[in-house]
Amino acid sequence: MPPTLDDIREAAIRIKPYVHRTPVVTCESLNEYVGAQVFLKCENFQKVGAFKFRGACNAVFSLTNEEAAHGVSTHSSGNHAQALALAAKLRGIPAYIVMPENAAQVKKDAVAGYGGQITFCKPTLEARESTLAKVVENTGSNVVHPYNDERVIAGQGTATLELLEEVPELDVVIAPVGGGGLLSGTSIAATELKKGIRIIAGEPEMADDAFRSLKSGKIIPAVNPKTVADGLLTSLGTLTFPIIQQRVEQIVTVSEKGIIDSMKFVWERAKIVIEPSAAVAIGVLWEHKIDLAGLKIGIILSGGNVDLAKLPWL
Repeated sequence: MPPTLDDIREAAIRIKPYVHRTPVVTCESLNEYVGAQVFLKCENFQKVGAFKFRGACNAVFSLTNEEAAHGVSTHSSGNHAQALALAAKLRGIPAYIVMPENAAQVKKDAVAGYGGQITFCKPTLEARESTLAKVVENTGSNVVHPYNDERVIAGQGTATLELLEEVPELDVVIAPVGGGGLLSGTSIAATELKKGIRIIAGEPEMADDAFRSLKSGKIIPAVNPKTVADGLLTSLGTLTFPIIQQRVEQIVTVSEKGIIDSMKFVWERAKIVIEPSAAVAIGVLWEHKIDLAGLKIGIILSGGNVDLAKLPWL
């Protein structure tokens, strides 16, 4: 069964001692450019610099003491790896992280810095999954999937819970979509809290498998997607896809130029650091592909982890 609003509320209580309640900010220059009132939920200020910490934290602190004693494990090359390692550290249990050997050094260092025990593998999905299976066999650890996990989805939904507590009059909520964990949690929280609220997702044109999946009515896996929004390269999951089908109005694709231009605008005008994946949600408004003029719109800024030596506009 998919998570319920009660699950999300319970997650909010469970993770409250550990996560940041991130601010909601506005930017008049952005409002003028897109022709709407925009409220930015700044998960770029979350621990590990991304919303991922919410879901990882809920999963880790949902475990019984007996389950937790064996630790947690996952395969990830990005924010989820860091989030799970930190959540496990806070609970005082081991985190076994399978990472591809070509993962960015800064991410390897971050996972190790949070106490994650890293096992490296070849950079293929098959290698990641088979290596994780061996780790689980050797450790008995509890696998926490980056998005296809009810505990993770419920945790991600707490960001929207907070957003609507602060701005209950929203007409629309926009979130980026990769594997769909954030979008699923967002859509459950928003549609259960406010009747008639619209949920829209942003996705890169160059990695539009979720857009095509929603159109076709079945999961279409991503095949070699290439986009500056490298946090959105994963395919939808068996848990997230049905939730998105039921609760998300539409997925809007955003061009690479739209992602980069809107990201740069937010850096310059709002004075906050967001990563390209977060800018995809802004891009839905930036490119004016759908008419949301005059509405009150909440946007989940998913993260702010950026390699400053490789800014996309340089």
